[in-house]
Amino acid sequence: MPLSTDMTTAIVADHQRSANDTGSPEVQISLLSKRILVLTEHLKCHKKDNISAHSLALLVSKRRRLLRYLQNISAPRYRGLIQRLGLRG
Repeated sequence: MPLSTDMTTAIVADHQRSANDTGSPEVQISLLSKRILVLTEHLKCHKKDNISAHSLALLVSKRRRLLRYLQNISAPRYRGLIQRLGLRG
């Protein structure tokens, strides 16, 4: 389930580090987090949708890898992103 273009541009604008930044770990993690939330809501209604459940597991593992990468390169950026996204509650 792709995100709408408006939602994607809003997320990118909130988390980009410079004017043309679309690929930094912060932006990628933010987009993945939103897709995970949307997919989780979908799976609450459609419990037997195994393909979406598999996709959710892949997205979560990709986000986990990106978070680990961000933590290794810059701990302050990692902590700031975790706090902004409300992860690790």
